[in-house]
Amino acid sequence: MRALVTGGAGFIGSHLADALLNKNYQVEIIDNLSTGDMANVPSGAVFHQADIGSPDIEKVFEKGRFDIMFHLAAQMDVRKSVADPVYDAKTNILGGINLLQTCKKYGVKKVVFSSTGGAVYGEQSQFPAPETHPVNPLSPYGISKLAFEKYLYFYKCEFGLDYVVLRYANVYGPRQRSDGEAGVVAIFFNRFLSGKQAVVFGDGKQTRDFVYVGDVVKANLLAADYNKVGIFNVGTGKETDINTIFDLVRDICGSDQKHVWQPALPGEQKRSVIDSALIKKELGWDQSYDLKAGLLETGRYFKARRR
Repeated sequence: MRALVTGGAGFIGSHLADALLNKNYQVEIIDNLSTGDMANVPSGAVFHQADIGSPDIEKVFEKGRFDIMFHLAAQMDVRKSVADPVYDAKTNILGGINLLQTCKKYGVKKVVFSSTGGAVYGEQSQFPAPETHPVNPLSPYGISKLAFEKYLYFYKCEFGLDYVVLRYANVYGPRQRSDGEAGVVAIFFNRFLSGKQAVVFGDGKQTRDFVYVGDVVKANLLAADYNKVGIFNVGTGKETDINTIFDLVRDICGSDQKHVWQPALPGEQKRSVIDSALIKKELGWDQSYDLKAGLLETGRYFKARRR
């Protein structure tokens, strides 16, 4: 099988590329390195530095003749999407459509799309939220992810392009950026280990569903083998507030910092937790890492980077 991973130099994409190579896929990666890192790219993958919105990607598809595309490349910062919704839409919607047009032209059979379980649902009325929960995104990021899901439906109906949408909870783990682009777990590890003050925005009582990156990769591999179209949540079904994450990461790092709170940031939800019963039933997925185990693995990674 020949697979293309967009955003394959990034946090989740690089872990997925590793796993695909281990399953004997032929893997190629497209990444513009705006947030990705060449150090993440596995040696067995063919790398192309390109933007998903560029016409240059046609050459990659023409030569690659991919069976499947895992689409992870995105503008993925909720706060940035609020500040610059035009840029968010240009990347996540127009860039995505460019990929789908190219998939259609060069015979790609299937797309596995990394969507968002928190941002597409908005402020929830049901906890945890199933896939049937109303979709009322509160940020341009959530809107753009939902829009691309709808484009996938169109391309399936009109051109027969199969797809699976994976709506992730808050993914964390090794290789996640810690510079504020996203990922409170990575940010906290970086701050504690460097001796800088970690900050909680808002009162810290806002909750998220934290899922380990290895479990997200597992969902992608199962989705690749799934012979139907579907939309699936990928999360733990458990809420953890940010104050608790602060405490857990602080303890792993051996820090004695006290909580420091700052005003809440725009575009962020109060509670977010998703129900993964459907992917367990349909694909046989289950999480291998609880929060404590996942944080310990993540801590080992960030500690090793500082040696």
